[in-house]
Amino acid sequence: MSWPTASQWRRVLFLEDYNTRVVLLGVAVLGAAAGLVGSFTLLRKRALLGDALAHASTPGIALAFMFATALGLDGKSLPVLLLGATITGVLGIGVVLVVRSQTRLKEDAALGIVLSVFFGAGVALLGIVQQMESGSAAGLEGFIYGKTASMNASDARLILVASGIAVVGCLLLFKEFKLLCFDENFAGSRGMPVLVLDLCLMALVVLVTIVGLQAVGLILVVALFVTPTAAARFWTEKLWRVAGLSALMGGVGGVFGAAASALMPRLPSGAMIVLASTALFAFSMFFGTARGVLIRWLRRFRVNRRVRRRHLLRGLYELLELDEPDSVFRRDARVPVETVLATRSWSRNQLSRTIASAQHEELITLREDSIGLTQSGYVQAARLTREHRLWELYLITHAEVAPSRVDRDADAIEHVLEPELVDELERLLEQQPVHIAVPASPHDSLSPGALQ
Repeated sequence: MSWPTASQWRRVLFLEDYNTRVVLLGVAVLGAAAGLVGSFTLLRKRALLGDALAHASTPGIALAFMFATALGLDGKSLPVLLLGATITGVLGIGVVLVVRSQTRLKEDAALGIVLSVFFGAGVALLGIVQQMESGSAAGLEGFIYGKTASMNASDARLILVASGIAVVGCLLLFKEFKLLCFDENFAGSRGMPVLVLDLCLMALVVLVTIVGLQAVGLILVVALFVTPTAAARFWTEKLWRVAGLSALMGGVGGVFGAAASALMPRLPSGAMIVLASTALFAFSMFFGTARGVLIRWLRRFRVNRRVRRRHLLRGLYELLELDEPDSVFRRDARVPVETVLATRSWSRNQLSRTIASAQHEELITLREDSIGLTQSGYVQAARLTREHRLWELYLITHAEVAPSRVDRDADAIEHVLEPELVDELERLLEQQPVHIAVPASPHDSLSPGALQ
C-alpha cells in the first residue's frame, strides 16, 4: 500500500472524478439520515434494531435473486434485491415485536434470536444460490460487506430519495418522537398514538437500513445509527442539538471514510466509513463539552478542591473555637499548620494545595507556618460549621445515627445542602434561625422624592 500522490489528493479534494462526486454525495446523505434517525432509536434503547434488521434482510436478498432469476428477470437488479431485503427485514422486526410482547423474553434476547436465525438462513440461501446454474452469488456478498466504490448515479438517487424521506419524517414528527423516547406512558396519556408513532420510527429505520446496505453492508450498518449519536451525546444535553450533531457527524464520517477509500483503493469503503465515524466518537468522548472525559475530570477536580477548601475552613473555625469559646472573629487568631495537618487525614502536599487554593480565594492568610482566617473566610467558615452541626443533629435525632459515626455521614452530604434544606433542618430541630441585625433607618420618614 503506497501513500497517495499529489495528483490523487487533488482529484479527491476537488472532486474531479465523477464517481467520487457520486459516492461522496451518497454516503454523506446516508450518514446524515442514519445519524438523525439513530438519535431517536438510541434514546429509545433500540440501538441494535438496525443491526437486527440488516441481518434479517440477508435471506430476502438471496430469495429475491432466486425468484427473479426463475422468472427470467435480472436477479442482480438493485430494486429487486432491496425489495426482498425489505420484506424479510420487516418480517424480522415483526418477529422481534411478537417475541417481546407474547413471551417473557426481553427485547435484547429477541433481537439476538432474530439476528442470528435470519442471518444463518441468509447464509444458507446464499450457498444454494452459488450452486444455481442460471446465476451465481457473485456480487451478492457486497450487501454483507458493502460496495460503496461501485455506487452509480441511480444508486445515489435512490439513497438521496430514501434519506430525504427519513429526514423529513423525523422533522415533521420531532416533537412526537421526543415524547415517545423520554416518556411513552405520558405520551399515551396525552392521546398520542404511541403504537403508530413506534411503527413510523421503525419504518424510518427500515428505510435507511435497506439503502445503507449498498454503502457499508449489513454487518457495519449499525455503526451509522449508533456511533454518530453516541458521539453527539458528549457535546450537549438537548435532543434537538443531539439530533443535529448526530446528522452532521454521520455525514462527515461518511465523507471522510469514502474519501480515504478513494485515496487508498485497497481499503474498503464501508470499513473506512465506520473507522472515520469511530474517530469522531473517540474525539468527542475525550473533548466533549457536556459529557467528555476531560470535562468530567475537570469538574470532579473542581468539586474535590472546593470540598477540601470547605473542610479546611471548618477545621480552622473549630480549632479557633477551642481557644476562643465566644467565637468572636479576631484577625490575630492563628492555627499552626502542623495542628491542622494532625486533625485532617490529608498528606502534606494535599494540605499545601488546599491552603494555596484558599489563599487564592482570599479566605485565609498564611504567615510563619500558621494560618489565619480573613473576614470573609471567617463568615464562610462559621456558615459551614453551622450547617455541618445542623446536619449532625438531624442524623442523630431523626435518622438514629450513632454520634460516633455521625461526623463521617455529615461530611458526605453537607456540601450539597441548599438554603431551603437548611431552613427545614432549623424547623425540625427547633433551632434559632440566623438573624441579620439591620440598623434603624436614620430618616424619620421617607418622602416620595426619596423613593425615586
